[in-house]
Amino acid sequence: MENKSGCLVCGKPLEYYDTEREMTCSICGGRFPSAAGCVDGHYICDRCHARRGVETIMSYCRKSDSKNPIAMVQEMMDDPFIYMHGNEHHIMVGAALIAAYHNAGGEVDLEAALKEMEARGGKYPGGSCGFWGCCGAAVSVGMFWSIVTGTTPLSGKTWGLANQATAAALQEIGALGGPRCCKRNSFTAIRAGAAFVKEHLGVEMELPEEIVCHYYGNNRQCIREKCPYYRKPE
Repeated sequence: MENKSGCLVCGKPLEYYDTEREMTCSICGGRFPSAAGCVDGHYICDRCHARRGVETIMSYCRKSDSKNPIAMVQEMMDDPFIYMHGNEHHIMVGAALIAAYHNAGGEVDLEAALKEMEARGGKYPGGSCGFWGCCGAAVSVGMFWSIVTGTTPLSGKTWGLANQATAAALQEIGALGGPRCCKRNSFTAIRAGAAFVKEHLGVEMELPEEIVCHYYGNNRQCIREKCPYYRKPE
């Protein structure tokens, strides 16, 4: 299975621009502002990029009985429509946490929560880690928290904790440095999110003793030994 970074049309590297440009999606033909595109001019909008992957995420999380959100995302990441990088990770992190939280005894309407996670995560744009300074994997943790606790802008304690949950994930992601890696950021965000839930809600999900990434060969910008999930091949 190949899940390489780069253009989904031709496979060539992506380039990032200083300012947004009006781009035409090579799949749906829609016109969108974007600060990234293929070196040959191809562009895929966020909706088209994530569509098949999101279908995989929703189907998997509805059926899984796992309490281990890391194991869940690793299985989903093996699907060819979960690309090396992409905004589908902004949904996948929160969806895996919702399913694992439910399976670990957390009180939540699984179907309704997953639908809400898809809606909220789908609004968070690709490239936000660099352009906004706020990685979508970390925000996905905050979305997860808000969904399972019923938090709104008018909430009290849980409003504060929702922001702290995002901050906890973002702090750990930021400490590792760049360039971006959606796999590394997803693993890190989930670890932080699961720890936050255990501390504040008393629901304990399962986590592996060691997380090993098998996707580094598909990432042109992999930081290798600087990544806590990288293991040098023997």
